[in-house]
Amino acid sequence: MSENTTQMKIVGHIKSCYPEKFGIPRQSGIVNSVQSELIILPEWQPEQALQGLNGYSHMWIVFVFHKNTSTRYHAKVHPPRLGGDSMGVFATRSPHRPNPIGLSLVEIKEVLADRIIFAGGDLVEGTPVLDIKPYLPQFESKPQAAGGWSINTDKDIRVEFSEIAEQKMTDWVQRKNDVQLKQAVIEIIQQDPRPIAYKGYEEGESPYRNEHAFRLYEADVHFKFLSEIHAVVIDIIF
Repeated sequence: MSENTTQMKIVGHIKSCYPEKFGIPRQSGIVNSVQSELIILPEWQPEQALQGLNGYSHMWIVFVFHKNTSTRYHAKVHPPRLGGDSMGVFATRSPHRPNPIGLSLVEIKEVLADRIIFAGGDLVEGTPVLDIKPYLPQFESKPQAAGGWSINTDKDIRVEFSEIAEQKMTDWVQRKNDVQLKQAVIEIIQQDPRPIAYKGYEEGESPYRNEHAFRLYEADVHFKFLSEIHAVVIDIIF
């Protein structure tokens, strides 16, 4: 092993409601209405390794962007919230980095024998986890910290449902017995997951440019933006 390389071991994997990358929250804590699981591998003796974690409300998850297929390094990237402008990669949370490592702060809901149930995740199904660490508010909370370019880049987006989408949403909530499911759909769309290249066509007639879909659990949620701050869920396909 050279001084420029290291070896990492996987401690567990994520069980998530996000089977695909598109639509996943761009940061942890944005969509808090759904829960995910971190399943610890047996060789790490989870029943002992997790002891004491239930005394914390939040934890850091260190993970691998295993769906990142980019092999080229770019010193500047294009964060979606900057509308096409570029920013230094180390000033962003972009998955396209020298090392495809991510860091998420999530809320612990329950600690079981071999897994942790948490809310506020931004992790795709099957994500490999390198480590978890408890969040220490007495040291890590910095209310006075500067937020850089990311401050005030979000828009207040209104989300509505078509008649057919509303009925399917109601049926879906009842079937999964999850009263937070509709709110999760709203929160995902409110972050505007559209690629930059497809923004600006809100009033166009081409469905290839202004209609999109993301997968949540077993369903494809189809939506479109009527303006920059107004979106509608068109249909939900199972």
